[in-house]
Amino acid sequence: MSNATSAHTMGQKTIRADEAAHFGKLAADWWNPKGSSAMLHKLNPVRLGFIREAIDSHFGTDSRGVKPLAGKRALDVGCGAGLLCEPLARLGAEVSGVDAAFENIAAAQAHAAGSGLMIDYQCGDVGQLGLAGFDLVTSMEVIEHVADKASFVAALEAALADGGLMILSTPNRTTQSRLLLVEGAEALGMVPRGTHHWDDFITPIELHDLLDAAGLKMGNPMGIAWGPSRGLHLSDNLALNYIVTATRA
Repeated sequence: MSNATSAHTMGQKTIRADEAAHFGKLAADWWNPKGSSAMLHKLNPVRLGFIREAIDSHFGTDSRGVKPLAGKRALDVGCGAGLLCEPLARLGAEVSGVDAAFENIAAAQAHAAGSGLMIDYQCGDVGQLGLAGFDLVTSMEVIEHVADKASFVAALEAALADGGLMILSTPNRTTQSRLLLVEGAEALGMVPRGTHHWDDFITPIELHDLLDAAGLKMGNPMGIAWGPSRGLHLSDNLALNYIVTATRA
């Protein structure tokens, strides 16, 4: 969930208007850990664990340090109301967030101001904003919602600085994800209805090929699994959801 180049993709719109409208309606409730975005609040610490380890590994920062992103620029694409942007800012980064829904950007700006955080939020399509030079580019649960996955990945690559790190997460297209994420979680009200469209889910092999076409090398994906005793957690099981790094080849 969300948490929105080369010459031929600069004008390519990747936003789906219906998807932006769906998530825009959730904006006011985004920061409520017991509201419609409750699952995101449970998912965010799991993602952050992976992200922090990837940052330390890629940039050679001390895992005990509190500001591993000091002096670095970070961009979160499809940022929603800023659930990932704010922790990245607290890790020391100069953070920008982009989202397709104006309502989400307004909610993000208000929450950041209330938290005393300076975050640059922009509403629009990442492929049309001309963003570049970011040491860290993240996009969590977004690629499955865009109109053109190849153009979207190309736009993310264009925003990445030389030597930068990209981190993506997305549901896998499996029988398990159809049963649990779409038919199960939405039917039980754990995720708002209409959030997931199983046919748009992307497998790790498909994501590898998209990244490769954009000149990016994909790291080993790590699954985000769920269990009754552990809840959401990082796992070798990629069946439901996975998170992965990418760097310039």
